[in-house]
Amino acid sequence: MNDIAVTLSIIGLALVLFAWNPVPAIVVAVGASLALYFTGVLTMPEALTGFGDPVVVLIAALLAIAVAVETTGIGAWAGQLLLRLSGANETTLLVALMVVAAIFSGLIGMNGAVAALLPVAVIIAVRTGISPSQLMIPLALACLKGAKLTMLGSPVNVIAATQAEEFGAGHIGFFAWSVLGMPQLIGSIIIVIFLGQRLLPERKSESIPADFSGHAHTLVQHYNLEHGLRQLAVPATSPLVGTSRKALDISAYVGVRAVAFLDHEDDRPLERDRLEAGDLILVRGDGHEVDRLAADLRVEVREHGEKAALGDVLLSRDSGLAEVVVPERSALIGSTVFPGMTSEDHEVMILAVQRGGAELVRPRLTLRSGDHLLLQGSWPALERYLSSAQLLVIDSPDQVRTQAVALGRGTKRVFAILALLVVLLVFNITPAPIACFLCACLTVITGVVRLPQIYRGIDWNTVLLIGAMIAPARAMEKSGAAEMIGNQIVNLLGDFGPIAVLVGLFMAATLITQFISNTSTALVMMPIAFAAAGDMAVSALPMVMSVAMGASASFLTPFANGVSLMVFTGRAATSSVTFGASAWSS
Repeated sequence: MNDIAVTLSIIGLALVLFAWNPVPAIVVAVGASLALYFTGVLTMPEALTGFGDPVVVLIAALLAIAVAVETTGIGAWAGQLLLRLSGANETTLLVALMVVAAIFSGLIGMNGAVAALLPVAVIIAVRTGISPSQLMIPLALACLKGAKLTMLGSPVNVIAATQAEEFGAGHIGFFAWSVLGMPQLIGSIIIVIFLGQRLLPERKSESIPADFSGHAHTLVQHYNLEHGLRQLAVPATSPLVGTSRKALDISAYVGVRAVAFLDHEDDRPLERDRLEAGDLILVRGDGHEVDRLAADLRVEVREHGEKAALGDVLLSRDSGLAEVVVPERSALIGSTVFPGMTSEDHEVMILAVQRGGAELVRPRLTLRSGDHLLLQGSWPALERYLSSAQLLVIDSPDQVRTQAVALGRGTKRVFAILALLVVLLVFNITPAPIACFLCACLTVITGVVRLPQIYRGIDWNTVLLIGAMIAPARAMEKSGAAEMIGNQIVNLLGDFGPIAVLVGLFMAATLITQFISNTSTALVMMPIAFAAAGDMAVSALPMVMSVAMGASASFLTPFANGVSLMVFTGRAATSSVTFGASAWSS
């Protein structure tokens, strides 16, 4: 059996396994690469080189940038803006959602866009009463169509542009895709508006997720934090002026604990460490003890007014709340804690402790299994301390921040990084993988996200699947299989001209992509497109873009691309709404 027969047999079997799905797709892709090595079609470096391919680096970098966009609350801001601008008009809301999704998709990639906006769509459904399916399927469609507005929109675009340059076919510009993508997007919006009510399923989830937009106020009420709350205003004559707020020790005042520090300029959570005249300290505790504290520190006692809602103070762009439970066998059982106690670095504070639903207000508490603690601190500090297995987190701080904090800390830096990325790619200043990798590194260097957040946020299945499928694509080229299939397509359709061949490539890619991933389809079909263009002595760019468009036309089932799959499964911890495979073919 020659190399062509071996290559086509292995890839054919892989396509069947992709469609049948008896094992994860990544296992099938890696298995195909190994099979091509053991049969002698590829050498060891050729079988493994895909994992270090520039395309893989570029996709991973794009997903990292998408994590930064999601983490900074840009998705939450978009959701609030959508609700504010559209009001009660369902049509306006749907159009706005699809336009925003398309823009996000073009800037941060379709997978990143749907990850950022899926929670927004769920919350919009909860607040408006619209069926989630009638928002999420249009969201997926808009992300897929928006992916054809720029080169960054889809891994398929990246594969096409990278291979076009590698094969010497020419450069595909950053916005070149919009020539085909914009009409598709407009047409999709029109179809959804006029036919969506009749074609889209109207299904509800049995477990709609919680709306975290009012999470802080819920916790304030549940833990009764406003009971006994006082404001301590720091006058210019107080010895606290100029001192570090982290060093404030009020342990000598029984039952008194600091809840928050407010800036005297805008009544928002204090960002600087040093206290200034006019700053406010929110404390809880016995009135007599608070009065004694105020006299000793020469501060003014005020009742907590309505100037700043406590929930907004405790959960903001800088700081957050986390409710945790002490599990069985935790090393913390038996530890002594008290409300107002801070961590050694003063970054996280215990605001309240409950046992059996009742608040414990004793000066010293011995932790037991099942105790609930309400913690408050900066978002990075919460992330560090809650990574321990000694505490069970009830609601992930990352999810709470994504929903509840719009345009949080680091937003300006993310917008600047996105602008830099677009400039680098539009003017072709650096290769796309270098530009994306640089901008992904900048999100960490500038403090927008931390490496653990990126590790958790990247869809490694997508990254590894693309890397593993590069080897079979190379085998198609090396063995001559791509050239043979290209010759057959040209012989069959060549008499009708290059346009007929282009249409044939598009239809073949469209058919295949309904059953396997769009990236796998692109990697298998690209060598065939180059071979067909070479046989006809025409430019390969139209053929390449035709294959890219066909590979991205995976709308009949929800299994062929990450966007539809995330919406179909509702994405972990976001929604359990399922729409059925037949809904997509409508």
